[in-house]
Amino acid sequence: MRNTGIKPDVIFKNFWRDNGHFASLFNTVIFGGKTVIQPEALKELDTDVSNFIKFGKYEDSLTRTRDVVKKAAHDTDFVILGIENQRKIHYGMPLRVMIYDALSYLKECQEIAGKHKGAGDKATAEEFLSGLHKGDRLHPIITIVIYYDEKPWDGAQSLKDMIRDMPSEISGVFSDYRMNLLQVRESSQYHFDNEDVQTIFEITRYIYQGEFAKVKKFYGEKTVKSDVGAVIGVMTDSSLIVEEALESEGGMNMCTALEKLEEKGREEGRIEGKLEGKREMILAFLKAGADTWMIKKASGWSEEEIEAIRRKME
Repeated sequence: MRNTGIKPDVIFKNFWRDNGHFASLFNTVIFGGKTVIQPEALKELDTDVSNFIKFGKYEDSLTRTRDVVKKAAHDTDFVILGIENQRKIHYGMPLRVMIYDALSYLKECQEIAGKHKGAGDKATAEEFLSGLHKGDRLHPIITIVIYYDEKPWDGAQSLKDMIRDMPSEISGVFSDYRMNLLQVRESSQYHFDNEDVQTIFEITRYIYQGEFAKVKKFYGEKTVKSDVGAVIGVMTDSSLIVEEALESEGGMNMCTALEKLEEKGREEGRIEGKLEGKREMILAFLKAGADTWMIKKASGWSEEEIEAIRRKME
């Protein structure tokens, strides 16, 4: 996607920072449509989960930043929820998510230990080892990976998928780590109660499938919000849609944007056709043994371009 001045990650993060968008995503994908997460109960957390790791003589620092992280009050406690946006297939994604989650758990452990130390709490010999007291408990962390590309995900979806074939004796005791993967191209099974979230997944699927007629049918008279249009543009790798969305005031018409996209595609096809015609002509001259200056005069191409085609023939 051509540079539009705003990074795709920023567009995504701004969209999912909205509590209504965020809650709808988790309630639909993780909790099967049940309203478990209330938008008003969400609070944004620090996305930096970098930490210093030390085991005996081993010491290392890990620098990691998550895309969007929020804390959701639930009953008398809370759950930590995270989103990772993924454009390309990442064959180590389950491990990557596991590290993010583990660093978040480690961060909470250190915070609890720090509170005990600051308060001067008495600790047993066993509690002193970790800094955690017997009754301390961590908060659950749930992460969703949103994969947006036309190509189906063919990578691992759990840690076990990344491990070599194991005999049943080992497989039975192996501790797996499952990744919550949401493929935009296969999101038709979900119906999001938030209109903005429903719109980005639905229109993006239609564009992936080349079903522009459906976009015109269902969204022809509707105005799509600027931030919604920008996310659709990023998901479909269309700088034109992103530009249309960012430049629009009060929303954009997707049909108009798609018509411009189709015209741009036709124009690029015409240009490519002309270039291909020139290539064929140059190849014919080269096969006939014509000199470079003669081909340059006939085609209007530079010596460097002609020589590049000549080298490909060799």
